[in-house]
Amino acid sequence: MNGSTGPIWVSTTRQRAMQEQPLSVSRLESSTDLEWSGARLQALRGFGGCFNELGWLPLQELGSEDREQVIRELFSPDELNLTFNRTPVGANDFAAGWYSYDETDGDYDLNHFSVDHDEQTLIPYIRQAQKYQPNMGLFASPWSPPTWMKRPKVYNFGRIDMSERNLSAYARYLLRYVREYDRRGIHIDQLHVQNEVFADQKFPSCLWSSEDMRIFIRDYLGPLFAREAPDTAIFLGTLNGPEDMKFGPGGMELENYNRYVDNILFDEDCRRFIAGIGYQWAGQHDIERTHLSWPEIELEQTESECGMGGNTWEYAEYIFSLINRYLRAGATCYTYWNMVLGQGVSTWGWRQNSLFSIDADTGQFTRNPEYYVMRHFSHYVRPGARLLDTRGHFSSMAAAFENPDGSVVVVAQNALDRTMPFSFSSRGGEGELGQGFQVILEPRSFNTFVL
Repeated sequence: MNGSTGPIWVSTTRQRAMQEQPLSVSRLESSTDLEWSGARLQALRGFGGCFNELGWLPLQELGSEDREQVIRELFSPDELNLTFNRTPVGANDFAAGWYSYDETDGDYDLNHFSVDHDEQTLIPYIRQAQKYQPNMGLFASPWSPPTWMKRPKVYNFGRIDMSERNLSAYARYLLRYVREYDRRGIHIDQLHVQNEVFADQKFPSCLWSSEDMRIFIRDYLGPLFAREAPDTAIFLGTLNGPEDMKFGPGGMELENYNRYVDNILFDEDCRRFIAGIGYQWAGQHDIERTHLSWPEIELEQTESECGMGGNTWEYAEYIFSLINRYLRAGATCYTYWNMVLGQGVSTWGWRQNSLFSIDADTGQFTRNPEYYVMRHFSHYVRPGARLLDTRGHFSSMAAAFENPDGSVVVVAQNALDRTMPFSFSSRGGEGELGQGFQVILEPRSFNTFVL
C-alpha cells in the first residue's frame, strides 16, 4: 500500500500532489476534530469508475506504453486500485453512437440479440482492467431499452411498454446480456434496472414510475434472475432522486421520496428480489433517508457528478465532499464517472470532467485534480475496509476507515484558505489501537493518514 514501514501522511495541494512524509503517532485522550467511538459501520466494496466508449477510443490515440500506463494507474492495486466498476448495457451518453443489442422491431423472441458491438470498445476496455484486477467487481445498468420496447419508439425519450409480452422480453433481454458477457469472461455482479429513472434526457434514457418498476422487478426480472442468474444481484437503481422540490417549465414541481422508494420496498414480494439500491446526482439527498428506514439494504453511490469539463481544483474539492457525504450516509462504494476522456464532449455536446485527459494532437495524457482526490481514498482504503464511526468538527471534511489488515486510514480535507490544526483520536478499548495524531493541514488540501 505504501513503501514506508511506519505511519505516513500523504498530502496534496494545488501546487504539489501526493507528498508523503512520516507521521508521528501517539495516544490522545480525545479530539474535537475527529474521534473514533470504537464502533465500526458498513464494509466497503471499494472505488471505481465507468467503462465508457468515449474513454476507450481516445486511449487508442496514445502510444502503447502510455496507454498501458494509464490502464495500470487506474486499476493496479499499487495505483488507484479501482476495484468495483460500472459498465453500460448498450449505449449511454458517452457512447460513440446510440445502439441497443436488438433493434429489430417486435423481436420478442430476441432472435437478433447480439453484443458484438461491444467487442470493439467496452469489452476490450474491461479486459484491460482485468489484467490488473482479475477479481474486479462490476455492475451494469441500461440507459434505454431497445427503442421498440418503449413508447414512443426513440432512445432519448419515453417509457417502457408495460404489456406482459414486452416486460417478459425485456427481462430476458437483460438476462441475455449477462449471459453473453459471462461467455466472454466478464461477470456482471449486479444489474441496476435503469440509469436515472427520473431523467428524460437528450441522450438514451427511460422514465420509470414507481409502480412500473415494482411490477417489473416483482413479476418479471426478479423471478427470472433468481431462477436463471442467481449470481447477479438485482439493484433498485440508479436513482437520481426523487427531488422533493425542483423548478421546471411549469414552476415548482414536487416529488415524494416515500411514495416512490417505499412503494417498492414495502412490497415484500418485490423487495425479496432487491439486493440493494444505487444512488447518484440528486439521490445524494435521499440516500440518508433510505439508510435510516432500511438499514439492512445495501446502498451504493453509482455515478460521480461530472462537472463542465474544466477539471478545476474547486470541482475536485466538491468531489471530495461528495465522497465523504455518500460514505457517511451508508454507501459501500463510490463510483467515478468518466475515467478517461479525449476532448471531453458527449455526443450531445456536454463537456465533462475526467480522471485522465488525452490530447489527440500531442498524444499526451494529463492527470486531472479529481485523479488525486480518488487516489487519496482508493489507493489507501482497501476493499473490505470498514467505515469507522467518528464524530467531531471535521466530520463533513473527514472520514476514517479500518482496512482488513487492521491499519487505520483517515482521509481529511482542509477546505479553508488558512492552515488548520487537525487531530484524530480513538477512545481505545479492548482490541482497539488507541492511537492518534496531531498535525497542521495546509490550506485547501487533501490529506491521507495511514496508521
